[in-house]
Amino acid sequence: MSTVADRPGQIISKTGTPADQVREDYVPKESFISPRFVALEREKLWPRLWQIACRVEELKKPGDFVVYEVAGQSILVVRQRDESIRAFHNVCQHRGRILEDRPHGNAPAFRCGYHGWTWKIDGATRHIQDEGDWAGCPAFGKQELRLKRVQVDCWGGFVFICMDETAEPLAAYLGEAKTIIDPLEMHHWRYRWYKTTILPCNWKTALEGFNEAYHVAATHPQILETSGDDQTRSRAYGRHGTYRYTVDRRPVGAPSSRTGKPMPNDLRPGIIKHFDNMEETLRAMFTPRSTEATRRLLDEVPGEAPTQHILAEMGRFHREAAEAEGAGWPALTAEQGYELGTNWHIFPNHVFLPTRDGSIAYRARPNGEDPHSCIFDIWSLARYAPDKEPPLEREYYPDWTIDTVERFGLILSQDFANFGQVQKGMQSMGFEAARPNPLQESEIPNFHRHYLELLFD
Repeated sequence: MSTVADRPGQIISKTGTPADQVREDYVPKESFISPRFVALEREKLWPRLWQIACRVEELKKPGDFVVYEVAGQSILVVRQRDESIRAFHNVCQHRGRILEDRPHGNAPAFRCGYHGWTWKIDGATRHIQDEGDWAGCPAFGKQELRLKRVQVDCWGGFVFICMDETAEPLAAYLGEAKTIIDPLEMHHWRYRWYKTTILPCNWKTALEGFNEAYHVAATHPQILETSGDDQTRSRAYGRHGTYRYTVDRRPVGAPSSRTGKPMPNDLRPGIIKHFDNMEETLRAMFTPRSTEATRRLLDEVPGEAPTQHILAEMGRFHREAAEAEGAGWPALTAEQGYELGTNWHIFPNHVFLPTRDGSIAYRARPNGEDPHSCIFDIWSLARYAPDKEPPLEREYYPDWTIDTVERFGLILSQDFANFGQVQKGMQSMGFEAARPNPLQESEIPNFHRHYLELLFD
C-alpha cells in the first residue's frame, strides 16, 4: 500500500524529471496554463491511459453507441449483438471523415456521410461504393479496412477505453483502488441526472476542486452547520488517490468545530437537516429515499442515545428503505466503509464521492487546444430497483453562468465560481506554484507526480 508522507515539504519524486519539482506542498503552475502541456498531453497522456467513456446502462441494446471525444480523438463505443461492448476509432477509412456525427444513439450500421462507405457494428466493412474500382490495389482487403479497434473494458458499471493496444489491463491499471472500491457495488448505480458544461479553466483546475475537502469551510460555509468536522487526510494508492475524514471528528448532524458552536445534546435534528440541505443544494450522493428514511430517527431512536447508535440506526433505516424498493444495498463492513473513504480520484480525469446510496461523479477533459477551457461532466448516480431509474437526459449548458443555482444547485455553483478566478490567478507573474495542504490536499501532488513522469518519461 502506497501512502503519502505526513511531513510538509517532503519531495515525493526523485526521478530527475520535472516531477522532481513536485513536493507535497509545492506544485508548479506551468501544466495548468501552458499550451506546451496541452500538446504533451495529446501525445503522452490521453492516448496511453484508461479513461471513462460512458456507463454500461447507456448501451442497452445492440447498436446502442456513445461517442467519447478527448484531445482530438473520437472513439465510438458500441453494444454488440452478442451483448459484448466494442470500441473503435470513429473515423471513416476512406477519406478520414468522422464516421458517426451524433454523440449517442442507436445504429444498425455506421454509414459515412461523405461517400457512403458503411461498417457493421462489429467494425467489419458492409458496403464500399464502386468497390471494384480498387481491384489490384494493395492493402484493400476486408481486414485492412475494418474500423480500428480500441481497448475497452468495464468496471463498476463504467465503460473504460484505452487507445494504447499495449497498455496494461484495466484491473492492473486500477490496482488496489479497485479492491477497496469493489464492495460498493457501483455496477448497481444508475444515472439520476447527467449535466455537462464548459468551464473557463484547465481540466486539472476543475478536477482538483473536487479531490480535496479543504475548501469546504471557505467555499461552502453553509455545510458546516450540520456536517460535523471537515478536516480530512489524503492517501495515495499508486497513481490514484482518496481522502477520508479523521476518526475523531465531530459527526454529521453536529456543527463543525470551526463554527465555535458546541456539540448538540441531540444529533437527530441536525442529521435530518443535513440530508434535507444536501438534497436541496446538490441532489446527489444521497437519494430522496434515504433522506426520507432519516426522519425515522425522531420516532424510533432516543435523542440521548450514543452517537454511534444513532448513526448505526440511520444506516439501518437507509438500508431498509432501499431494500423495500428493491434497490438492494452494499454489504460493506465498518472497516470497508472507512477504507472506502469519502472521495476517489481515478487517474487521470475522474473524481467521485461515493456513499452506499450512490455518488456524485466528475469527468474533466480539455476543450480543444485551449489550456484555459475544459469540458466538465457531472453525474448524479444512485441505486434504483431494476428498471426503475429515471429516463436518461443529458443536459448541456455551454455557459455555466446562466441560471447557475437553478441548473446546478448551490454547492456546484459555489465551486464553479472559484475555477475561472483560479485560472486567471495562476497566470499572474506574482504566482509561481500551488502550495497544497500536505495532509488534506496531497491527492493533488500525487496526481502531478504521476502526470509529469508520464509526460516526461
